[in-house]
Amino acid sequence: MNVATVGIRELRDGISRHLAAVREGGEIVVTDHGRPVARIVPIDHESGLDRLIREGIATVPNHPRKRAYPEPTTASGPVSDLIAEQRR
Repeated sequence: MNVATVGIRELRDGISRHLAAVREGGEIVVTDHGRPVARIVPIDHESGLDRLIREGIATVPNHPRKRAYPEPTTASGPVSDLIAEQRR
């Protein structure tokens, strides 16, 4: 990967040229008085989950997901009565 180091003023004066280099896959380290302060890199269109799977940190489930919430019930009266009953 092509990494260029540019100062803030140089970046400002040639932003179009520098962004064209980033579009081509390059990387720019922006400096302020010689100290690195930022990095401009191409956007990675891979999702975070896809990256974790590719790196072996996460795995794809091999079975269908079970419902994580209870089945709905039908109320026979006001909800406040159901809540009061559950608190007993």
